[in-house]
Amino acid sequence: MTEFWLISAPGEKTCQQTWDKMMVATTRTNNLSTNHKFNIPDLKVGTLDVLVGLSDELAKLDSFVESVVKKVAQYMADVLEDSRDKVQENLLANGGTVMVTTQFDLVTYITRFQWDMAKYPIKQSLKNISEIVSKQVTQIDNDLKARASAYNNLKGNLQNLERKNAGSLLTRSLADIVKKEDFVLDSEYLITLLVVVPKTGYADWQKTYETLAEMVVPRSTNLLFEDNDSGLFSVTLFRKAIDDFRHKARENKFTVRDFQYNEEEMKADKEEMTRLSTDKKKQFVSDMTGKKGQGQFPSCSSCCVEFTCSPCVCVAFLRGPLVRWLKVNFSEAFIAWIHIKALRVFVESVLRYGLPVNFQAMLLQPNKKTMKKLREVLNDLYKHLDSSAAAIIDSAMDIPGLNLSQQEYYPYVYYKIDCNLLDFKV
Repeated sequence: MTEFWLISAPGEKTCQQTWDKMMVATTRTNNLSTNHKFNIPDLKVGTLDVLVGLSDELAKLDSFVESVVKKVAQYMADVLEDSRDKVQENLLANGGTVMVTTQFDLVTYITRFQWDMAKYPIKQSLKNISEIVSKQVTQIDNDLKARASAYNNLKGNLQNLERKNAGSLLTRSLADIVKKEDFVLDSEYLITLLVVVPKTGYADWQKTYETLAEMVVPRSTNLLFEDNDSGLFSVTLFRKAIDDFRHKARENKFTVRDFQYNEEEMKADKEEMTRLSTDKKKQFVSDMTGKKGQGQFPSCSSCCVEFTCSPCVCVAFLRGPLVRWLKVNFSEAFIAWIHIKALRVFVESVLRYGLPVNFQAMLLQPNKKTMKKLREVLNDLYKHLDSSAAAIIDSAMDIPGLNLSQQEYYPYVYYKIDCNLLDFKV
């Protein structure tokens, strides 16, 4: 998606002059970036000691909240699986007023940022606001772990059952293939075995099965099912001949499956499969029928995940409880993250530029091809704020490959906001 540079510079006679100078330097002559004012309210300053300590705490909190934002986004992608092209459009942030809430894409939310007075009251101290964010996002992180664990267990159990009902006749479940009438049941002496025979061995099976052991019932074999490679045959014999029959069958490359017809167990397996499949689908869709007044929605083939309906209008593609939770809490975590950025800009600006509070926060969206030039222009514009930092930056620009440090430092307050939250491109 997009990278932003959130910067601040001290106010000149007015903050508007600071803004105008930056605009002239970066856009009016060379179009290096798209710029927006970043509105930070009048927060409580507190003491210098508190600000210094809070600066370090906010740096750690920033990293933590960013990691949670990315985890929620990535898990949304993992849950939606084959519909990953739908992920980005559902990573939204709720904004607006207390009375009217609007969903914004992330770029729009950042560029139109307004402090959420209801969630983060500015009458609270900076420390208290940071603690509110920390508790909120920690809860999201803990809930995500619990929900992810439950969903992954459900998905794993379903995949195990699906594997049992797929694959070759040598390994797959036979419960959905055989019927009660295929077996001799409740006999003290006779038993029906199921044998997997390669297609190339059908003729040999028919010639030899009666002689593989004593006491095989003549003409008792039937072909019950076949796939691309093999067929499943039934054969009836006396119970005491089972071991001998298995041994001889193996010598002839016929495989006797371990299977006993148990109607109750087979019914329970089918019910478990249905339950797990239903539970998984509920994570995505709670209503598969069209509802009047809700407009047109894409068909299952374009948006649904791992199930089909015919005919179908996906009224509630993203209404399922897990995806709904991910959407809501992604928004909460992302909003918290941007508020942490705002807090960091405020605290760092006060520490650098002093009191009374007088700075202009600005959001720059650099043009990819001119990032280096933009950095040079900003350095020239603000190098008077910290000559030592400017000198180091000049040296770094002259020596390719020289990094300033792990933590970027410039004469002006600077924080990067990277909206590339996913591990894949959409």
